[in-house]
Amino acid sequence: MPHLRISAEVQDALAHGHPVVGLESTIYSHLGLPSPSNQEALERSTAAIRAHGAVPAITAILDGVPCIGLEPHEHERILGPAEKTSERDISVAIARRWPVGATTVSASLAMCATAGISVFATGGIGGVHLGSEETGDISADLGAIALHSVLTVCAGAKAFLDIPKTVEFLETESVPVLVYRSDEFPMFYARSSGVAASRRVESTVEVAEVLAQRIVWDQGGVLLAVPIPEQDAIPAEEILGAIESALARTSGVQGAAVTPLVLEHIAEITAGRSIPANLALAENNASVAAQVAVEFSRLLG
Repeated sequence: MPHLRISAEVQDALAHGHPVVGLESTIYSHLGLPSPSNQEALERSTAAIRAHGAVPAITAILDGVPCIGLEPHEHERILGPAEKTSERDISVAIARRWPVGATTVSASLAMCATAGISVFATGGIGGVHLGSEETGDISADLGAIALHSVLTVCAGAKAFLDIPKTVEFLETESVPVLVYRSDEFPMFYARSSGVAASRRVESTVEVAEVLAQRIVWDQGGVLLAVPIPEQDAIPAEEILGAIESALARTSGVQGAAVTPLVLEHIAEITAGRSIPANLALAENNASVAAQVAVEFSRLLG
């Protein structure tokens, strides 16, 4: 087993079959949300997980060491400048002893799977980028979701991606795409994307049962898309207009640099409204993930 530094709290929870929810660290770094919103997102997400009786397990690379479960005094480190760390970068981050590697969805899923954590929460996943037929730009998140036997709870894919192709890619890779109490796949800031839900689920018990069967059959991961709470959502028409403007400003940018730049422009275009929406969906995803983790631990118990 690769070397991981797992916090005492997370180790104890895993050893006793208590619910644990993995978290990425990119969203909480300067690559995700601006300060002090990133700290608020971290505090709200971890509090939501604890409120349901689960243990939050933040993933990050610190001084070249993959860490699962950070101590309170380490939170400040991931809130500042960091290297964006995808699954493919983990070995580089370790070998080069990166001071702070902010883990993306793919890196977090790999670390959670290695540690035995079955439920993971994020904001929005990466996916198939617009124009991918020319650029080939498809997020590593999708392959990691398919590969690792972990449930990913999200508010859909990031809104500036090609949502239909992202959902199709996941289904082609045999990933169950579950949508929580909605008939449409959500679009991050907006509750709907126009893409019909292939599998609607009504309860966290049902989600936990699907996850348990995926693990028994060794079939890889599950995606649970949870629409942003209605009171915090931005209308789809408005956010699509903001995205169109943001993409025009970032024309020619590709790869890992796309997401932070587009999110920055969307925040500017929406006069900051996208940031409270991002905070709300991250907290909501963490809450739902914790509830699934509790039900999953009961199934195993």
